[in-house]
Amino acid sequence: MKTYRIATIPGDGIGKEVVPAGRKLLEALAATSSKFAFEFEDFDWGGDYYRKTGAMMPADGLDALRNKDAILFGSAGDPHIPDHITLWGLRLKICQGFDQYANVRPTRILPGIDAPLKRCKSEDLNWVIVRENSEGEYAGVGGRVHQGHPLEAATDVSMMTRAGVERIMRFAFKLAQSRPRKLLTVVTKSNAQRHAMVMWDEIALQISREFPDVKWDKELVDAATARMVNRPATLDTIVATNLHADILSDLAAALAGSLGIAPTGNIDPERRYPSMFEPIHGSAFDIMGRGLANPVGTFWSVVMLLEHLGEHEAAAQVMRAVEAVTADPALHTGDLGGQATTAQVTEAVCGFVAKAAQVRQAA
Repeated sequence: MKTYRIATIPGDGIGKEVVPAGRKLLEALAATSSKFAFEFEDFDWGGDYYRKTGAMMPADGLDALRNKDAILFGSAGDPHIPDHITLWGLRLKICQGFDQYANVRPTRILPGIDAPLKRCKSEDLNWVIVRENSEGEYAGVGGRVHQGHPLEAATDVSMMTRAGVERIMRFAFKLAQSRPRKLLTVVTKSNAQRHAMVMWDEIALQISREFPDVKWDKELVDAATARMVNRPATLDTIVATNLHADILSDLAAALAGSLGIAPTGNIDPERRYPSMFEPIHGSAFDIMGRGLANPVGTFWSVVMLLEHLGEHEAAAQVMRAVEAVTADPALHTGDLGGQATTAQVTEAVCGFVAKAAQVRQAA
């Protein structure tokens, strides 16, 4: 039996509710299998840790994660701590420290969910957004001078490297090649950003020659937002810079029904380090501790985690359980217009996994 070592980092806000729900689902799944098990280690890093220590995570925190097979993350964000401290001190420290350069965000309309695009059939919105996750607008290059004076100045430099762009483009083309439509849209802003984004476009063209079976096009980021709303069926795999994909993926989740259902994977495709999986909804302090958080985004992140570990059959089992539960309006949380609690949705998904295993055994 294979035992996978999983780090759980609930982080802040509702992360402390949905990550334990994700762990409970993994434990329920392992209970149905003789092929694999999970060994968990929980890390209490985040805003509370910062208040005690002055840091979001220990200086040597990456060493504690290095031997894990995967990381299940909740959220980073605390209304009493500046956002740049919570983000750079925890989530980005892990993403950049482990060179998780491919951020992958699948989006589709799950069964039973009333999505805002009324003219859109569920099969018309089935996307994967690939976000460059290590440089670009979030490279952290810049600074401030003359603070507090009239001539104060601040800069944030979007830093792109040929190596960084080549590897995310190649990853995106490979992903598009693996999907049925073999279709990729490269999002850009090279009409206004005439240096780095022009290089981005040039490298996209260069890499495209390695994938003659992939049909691809280029779209300005502002036009891409309209296309996602008005012509969703024309999109499949999308690749964009760190900032552009950050924004577009939240739009995608909203179009699919709720940020509460959306997953993401921060991937090191070369598997030198553990990859990290998380819901995209943030810490949502306004509903923290009330049992209102939607755990579906975490459960879908668990699906991505299992796929990354090579447990494709188990991933499919969990996805079927998630779809069975979202199909029942009585199990919708508040973000989906329902009244179900985090615990009720979690119990339902875990129960479906257990029941499906019993059916398979009986057969």
